[in-house]
Amino acid sequence: MNALPAAAPAHDCPDELLVDSALAVIDIEAQALEALKPRVDGGFVAACRLMLACTGKVVLTGMGKSGHIARKIAATLASTGTPAFYVHPGEASHGDVGMIARGDVVLALSNSGETDEVLTIVPVIKRLGVPLIAMTGRPQSSLAQHADAHLDVSVPAEACPLGLAPTSSTTASLVMGDALAVALLEARGFTEQDFARSHPAGALGRRLLLHIRDVMHSGEDIPRVRAEATVTEALVEMSRKRLGMTAIVDEDNRLLGVFTDGDLRRTLDDTQLDLRRTPVASLMTLKPKTIRPDSLAVEAAHLMESHKISALLVVDADNRVVGALNIHDLLRARVV
Repeated sequence: MNALPAAAPAHDCPDELLVDSALAVIDIEAQALEALKPRVDGGFVAACRLMLACTGKVVLTGMGKSGHIARKIAATLASTGTPAFYVHPGEASHGDVGMIARGDVVLALSNSGETDEVLTIVPVIKRLGVPLIAMTGRPQSSLAQHADAHLDVSVPAEACPLGLAPTSSTTASLVMGDALAVALLEARGFTEQDFARSHPAGALGRRLLLHIRDVMHSGEDIPRVRAEATVTEALVEMSRKRLGMTAIVDEDNRLLGVFTDGDLRRTLDDTQLDLRRTPVASLMTLKPKTIRPDSLAVEAAHLMESHKISALLVVDADNRVVGALNIHDLLRARVV
């Protein structure tokens, strides 16, 4: 009996073949996405209307690769103003279907439209009177026929050369999900501020939600001295509080001026100056740049950058010093 010839080692595959294979996948998937455009039709509008009218949550479900795409679509919807979550259809048949309630909308993904686990929970969805949106690659499938709105995500071909692994089909489903999310976002008038509230730890959230009061030093950590304090006493305060400056205040804690590291360097050029006797008020900068505690932290970053300064005093409506911060506080808060 003749033995089959040994397969060539994978590392012997030419570089050109690897590149050609990748480019072919991109071309096939790009064609699949182009084929989606004519299908953004009445079914798409009906799906959007059902989701906009939803008084509960949009429940995503799907098995296997469709389940992974459903999870991502749920996350995108939830972060762009449409409350949504994912339910595994297998788990739904064993109790989790109780997570679906009247007022919800179900968006079910199945490329074949015949996934047993998904079809099993369809009667329960119908019994609850919950609208069903189906996203499938077969408009004549069982799931599509039971749906109140159908999104056709069929593709001319899978990018997998064996035609087995979901590739183009999952890409099409993901893009259709993004199209839904963005259409709903714009229909709701969802804003940058709304997005930031959903992403408080993200860069946008920090820029739009973090206020000066959240990052400033307050109470005993504020560097400040009275107007009669000497330059030496001001330097001691600056060294203790380590913000590169000190506020000069009156008896009511109202801001008179600021003495900074820069002022100190200019002072040291005067060899005739007695630091132990000279009042810091005679060397302070009058009318320094300040900011309010309810301002956004990003405004402080802009102010520092515009005026080439590295620290700010925080004052209230009566010009009383209530806080202080420097560029390092903004860096720690990841505002800059």
